[in-house]
Amino acid sequence: MTSGKRILYTGTVFIVGIYFLTAGLIKAKPLLAPLLTAVILALLMLPVARKLESWKINRMLSSLINTILLFLVSVGFVALISIQIQSFVADWDKARQKIMPQIEKLEDYIYEKTPISPEDIAKQQNEATGNMGKQVISFINGLYSFSGDYLLTFIYVFFLLNYRKKFRQFFVKLFKKKNKDDVDDVLTQAVKITQGYLYGKFILMIFLTIIYALGMAVFGVSNFIIISVLAALLSIIPYIGNIIGFLIAIGLGYVADGDTTALIGIVVTFSVAQFVESYLFEPYVVGDNVNLDPFITIIAVVVGSMIWGIIGMILSIPILGIINVVFMHVEPLKPYSFLLGNGDDRRKSKIIKEHK
Repeated sequence: MTSGKRILYTGTVFIVGIYFLTAGLIKAKPLLAPLLTAVILALLMLPVARKLESWKINRMLSSLINTILLFLVSVGFVALISIQIQSFVADWDKARQKIMPQIEKLEDYIYEKTPISPEDIAKQQNEATGNMGKQVISFINGLYSFSGDYLLTFIYVFFLLNYRKKFRQFFVKLFKKKNKDDVDDVLTQAVKITQGYLYGKFILMIFLTIIYALGMAVFGVSNFIIISVLAALLSIIPYIGNIIGFLIAIGLGYVADGDTTALIGIVVTFSVAQFVESYLFEPYVVGDNVNLDPFITIIAVVVGSMIWGIIGMILSIPILGIINVVFMHVEPLKPYSFLLGNGDDRRKSKIIKEHK
């Protein structure tokens, strides 16, 4: 086979393989999305489980306590956001009166400067109204699916924590005896690096919530609590999450208040928060745990969004970080580790030594 044919054959196999892999991941979302989410959450709670077990609490009870604790924290977040949404809905009429003049001015500008006419808008509204039934059914199905995945995730967390020793031994037994120490080392480093990234992000979200809340409270932005929590939670999605959080803040804050002061306050608050995050929190709190190139990070987030939506965006970085740890330790895969990482082999060696 000539080199040209070999390249063509290899490229075709690669493209076809990527296509079927992506299609398979999309189809497997109901199984894999809650399972991988549970894996990440179990890694996050692993130190707590070990601490409880050091107090002579058996593993099953320790796993149950961690699962319940994690569930209660998540329910608390949902309850806080729900309360703020109810407050926002209660003030909607007042906010609508404030914002309607700006919306009317915007509509007049659009009608004047673009080919769009009032008839086009009315037609779109009628079509949306006609599809209201389908949208309601779709929303109910989505809520039912989310509730099932939500509960299933915590069930997975319990079993992953309870049987973690068995799963670890399984991965070690997959390889030859002479490679078992290397496999155990890779697993240990993958767990520690993932934990470092997750704990760093958790602390970062707390700091961002405080900064957002204080800044917007000073400028008198209504609903600053829900805006701060949502924006901070979205920061777990690299780069894109901050943009989405800012847009949500503009939407919720400006719509509720309808004045320029709120808009300026949101812009100033997010600008200061992003400066502090980029130059203080990210380097010193999150650090270089996952050691991923920024360009590769953005691609991973976009691909995760295409495959699994929001949950794919959140899981993409921890999963890619674990994959990169494996690539660092397998000789034939080290070039891929160089591609995924920041290109600094000395920093990679430092990370590996720190987690041994």
